[in-house]
Amino acid sequence: MTGDIVSVTVPSHPRYLCVIRDITARMADICGMDQATVDQVKLAVDEACSNVIKHAYKGDTTKTFSVIFRIREKEFEVVIDDSGPKADLSCLRGRDLDDIRPGGLGVHFIKRVFDSFAFDKRKRTGNRLRLIKRLDRGNEDHHNQ
Repeated sequence: MTGDIVSVTVPSHPRYLCVIRDITARMADICGMDQATVDQVKLAVDEACSNVIKHAYKGDTTKTFSVIFRIREKEFEVVIDDSGPKADLSCLRGRDLDDIRPGGLGVHFIKRVFDSFAFDKRKRTGNRLRLIKRLDRGNEDHHNQ
């Protein structure tokens, strides 16, 4: 299973987020994550992809973005690639947690779920977000179906 890659490119329309959620959940399950962790990973990837649609593409549904899932021996990596304007990293803090209102907590949640959260600065145009979660490989055998 080391080095397995699944890639999907979807239109930048919110109705396709369910496809990303389904693939994310299945890939996390294949990695042997428990159901609570699968749900958290699925929600965090959904948040990141929603941010592409909302912020990078400003709601333009004519564009596309790609999500690449990599399963390695000790980590699960999700790479989200878009062709929007470069993200302003100084704005990616998420709002204050004491500010009680809907929205704006995606970055906090993504950072809590994944062990690594970083933009690939080598990409010249667009954005490439790398999310990495370390794996506990002790119980993967029953998930290899």
